[in-house]
Amino acid sequence: MSTKSIPYFLSGSVVRGFGRGSKALGIPTANLEDEVVNNLPGDLSTGIYYGWASIDGQTYKMVASIGWNPFYKNEKKTVEIHLMHKFENDFYGKQIKAVFTGYVRPEKDFTSEEELIRAIKDDITIAKEQLQKSDMAVYKDNSFFKE
Repeated sequence: MSTKSIPYFLSGSVVRGFGRGSKALGIPTANLEDEVVNNLPGDLSTGIYYGWASIDGQTYKMVASIGWNPFYKNEKKTVEIHLMHKFENDFYGKQIKAVFTGYVRPEKDFTSEEELIRAIKDDITIAKEQLQKSDMAVYKDNSFFKE
């Protein structure tokens, strides 16, 4: 596991994913376009990250998954960002900017969807706690989000 690239800044368009985040898991995600995924640094490990993401000029706490989602046996690597805010509408086609400021855990397989949902909720709790710390909160107002 290498997190030498943290903090890691990225931006890209939100595209349609597999439709599982909202529907199956009740945890909606913004899936990023293939070009963003293909340009990730080689030393950025797969797994669960936390940080900040901006859409429509507003910045929110986020938790993100980078990898193949072993539970679903994906054959394509993805970047999926869960913004910790309740949105009324989808944002397909919109630009999202994110800064990954910390690493929660490597990706892993689960024996059931319920176990996966519990793990994601735990990841969100960890992310919220970490993002309260002053060394993480400072990234919320990073100039990257204003560019």
